[in-house]
This record gives sequence, C-alpha cells and structure tokens, in this order.
Amino acid sequence: MSKTIEKPTGATEEKKKGFMGFPAVYWVSIFFEFIERGSYYGVMSFFSVYLIEELGFSKMEVGWIKSTIQPLLYLLPILTGAIADRKGYRKTLMVAFSLLGIGYFLTSQSTEFLPVFASLVIMGLGAGTFKPIISGTIAKVTDESNSSAGFGIFYWSINLGAFLFPMFLVPYLKSMSGHYVFMASAIATGLMIIPTLLFYKEPTDEKIEEAPLGEVISDIAKKIAMVFMDWRFMLFIFIYSWFWILYFQMFDSVLWYVRAFVDATPLNNFINSTFAVNWHFDVEHVTVINALTIIILQLLITVLVRKTKALPTMVVGILMATAGMAILAIDTSIWVFMTGITIFSIGEMTAHPKFIAYLGTIAPKDKKATYMGFGFLYGVLGSGIGGVLGAALYTGFVDNPMIAFIREKLAEVGSSALLAAEPTIEESIKVAASIGISKEEILAHGMTSELWLVFSSIGILCIIGLLAYQKFIGARSAEDVK
Repeated sequence: MSKTIEKPTGATEEKKKGFMGFPAVYWVSIFFEFIERGSYYGVMSFFSVYLIEELGFSKMEVGWIKSTIQPLLYLLPILTGAIADRKGYRKTLMVAFSLLGIGYFLTSQSTEFLPVFASLVIMGLGAGTFKPIISGTIAKVTDESNSSAGFGIFYWSINLGAFLFPMFLVPYLKSMSGHYVFMASAIATGLMIIPTLLFYKEPTDEKIEEAPLGEVISDIAKKIAMVFMDWRFMLFIFIYSWFWILYFQMFDSVLWYVRAFVDATPLNNFINSTFAVNWHFDVEHVTVINALTIIILQLLITVLVRKTKALPTMVVGILMATAGMAILAIDTSIWVFMTGITIFSIGEMTAHPKFIAYLGTIAPKDKKATYMGFGFLYGVLGSGIGGVLGAALYTGFVDNPMIAFIREKLAEVGSSALLAAEPTIEESIKVAASIGISKEEILAHGMTSELWLVFSSIGILCIIGLLAYQKFIGARSAEDVK
C-alpha cells in the first residue's frame, strides 16, 4: 500500500522567478552537474593510464574495470530515477554525493585490483544515482517556453566541467601524485552534501506516490521486459551502440596511444611561445579537445541540422566520427591527432541529437515515454563492449607485436630468460633497455595504423547496419518518418 507525500508549497511560484527566468534550484542543479561531471571527467581523463603506469595493472584488467563501471552510469538511472521520484530528489542527492565522495576517496587509497574495483563500483553507484536527478529537476522546473534553453545550459555545463577540470586541475594534481586527482574528486563531490542541505529544494509541489521498494522494482522489471522483448527497438539500439564503442576509446586505447606514440613537442612549443606559459600536452587533454569542440560548435551544428532528417544526419555524423578515427592511422603527429579527434567530436555532436529524434519514430505511439527512457541502453552496450574490446585490440595490434620484437632481440643475444612468460609492454621495454634496445626501435613495431583502421571499420559497420535497418525495418508507420 502506498502513501501520498506532499511536496513543500511554493515550488510552482518559484519556477516563475529567478535569474534568466529560472528558479534558484535550477542554478543549484547546474552547479552540481558542473562539479560532478568535472570530477568524473577529471578522473577518467587519465584513469586508464594511471592504473597501468602507477598501479601496474594490465590493459585487459583496465578493460574489465571500465566495461563494468561505465555501464553502471547508464543502467542504474532506471532504478534510481524511479526511487528519487518516490523518496524525494533531495534525499537521493544526499545518497549520491555520499557514495561519490566515498568511492573516489577509497579509490585514491587503493592499489590492488579488487579494492580498486570495489571502490569504483561505489563511485559508479553514486554517479548512477546522481545522473537522473539533475535532468529530472530541470524537466520539472522548466516548461515549453524555456526548456530548450534550460537543457542547453545543462549540456553546456557538462562540457565546461569536462574541459576545465582536465585542462587545469588534473595536470597540477597529477604532477604531485595521481591519487591526488581522486582525492580532489572525493572532496569536491563529498562537499556537495552541504549545499544540498542548505540550498536544494524539491523541484515540484506535486503529490507523489511513495510505493514500497518492491513495488517500484517490480514495475521497472516489467518495463525492462517489455522493452527488451521488442526486437525492433533493441536491434536499433544494438546497431547504434557500435558507434559508441568508438567513443569510449577516447578514455582507454586513445590515451594509451597518445602516451606511447604521439610527440606533442610542436604543440607545446607553439602554445608556450604564443602565450608565454610553461605548458605541455598530456593524456588528460584528449578529452579536453572533445569538450572544447562541443562547447564552441554545438550551437552551430544544432542550427545546421535543425531541419534535416534524423537517420541521414545520424549517418553523416557517424561517418565524420569514423573518418576522424581513421585519420589517426595516417601519422603519429600531434597535429594529425588533434585533427582526427576534432573531426570525431563534430561527428559525435551531429549524430547523437538525431538519434533521440529517430528513437521516437520506432517507439510504439502509446509507449513513447517509456521507450525513450531506455534510449540510454546504447551507452550500456557501447561502454560494456568497448572497454574489453578496446583493450584486446590494443594489446593484439600494438603491445603484442612490440613484445614479440623484444623477445626476438633478447633471443639473439641469449637473454630471453629476462622476460616473463606473459609480460606487459611496460615491463618488456624496461628489459629491452637493459640490453640497449631503444624505445623508438620498439615502437616502430606497434601496428597503430591497423588498430585505428579496425576501429574505423566498426563505424562503417554501424553505418551499414543503420541503413539496412531503415530500408528493411524503419519507422513503425509512414507518418513517423522524420
């Protein structure tokens, strides 16, 4: 049996007041989003390198961690959003920030695989709990007259956090020790409990039904079963998720590639001579390129594709992103690398908004809201597959050929016993240096061009899959086609 809880009065009146027509709770929520996303992207901007270089993890171990943690951020909001609607957003935010702070802190103190994994699960639970609350708050305190601007500022704040934290804070903290980045994220998110208590107010005065948790979970399970049984919908999500396998490489294989192969000296010299600073490009700045491109160009791209058809625009965007990744195969130059990542980012911001539009055409008319709520499944599949697949491909195309070369050289001088049965490339390079094999000679045997072309082929398969889907399955009715 459920009971009715009445929200504090005055929320409706507050909605009409405030800076730029938004109530105070909107701006508090934007601030929360900026801090949480900045903390998350700050950590993720160098995390895959940190685990290998500072903690000694293998790339496959990193892949399994990422393929477990990242899907949590997309999957949990199904449950946590429903719980927040019944228990209250403010209480749920308190739980989210507590889990985030604890998770980041424990990660900063952990060095072994299982403790790191467990700590990151706690962080993932916090991030997955946080994720639906801010977008839900904005949806409740905006209407048709200002929702577009409200969500525009929301998405801009995400990318601003993803730009500023890795650009400035991470390099400074990392110069002392990588675990300070996790400590900073722990402090930043944990401290958000204070403004939640002092300034965050429930965004609506509507009555809500607080159903028992078992009833909530049962209702969610029924919706999940209904959506998963719809092969038309799930097939489209599955095909589109192939593109996001590429996106999630920005946090894993791309970072390993930059660390090992890309010489950023020309860029560093240009920046330092132009602005009279002492700056150098490092792995955390890869995500900065993506975020900055979106900040600068998202409005322009949105205007350009405003009236274009959904699926053709998606195809063009994915084709651009695929071309951006293929460009990485040309050369290890920093300028080539930045060009590729920038083009990839433009493709991403072109394709994804139209994905949401096309999703509406394949959802049953009487269940559109429910189906649209499951559109995030592309992230579950893309990150779940992308972490392990990226690690396996990078190891197969890059690390293993270099290790094989080192073994061959060691055998020639009778020192093959120096290398373990299953060494990491980092260990192998150290052994190679002991007999005078240069790192440059070793890197020449990494098949990086082949790696990026294989990833690009996944993008091509995604495009072929989408076109085939449109031709043979498509929208549920002709009037749905947009």
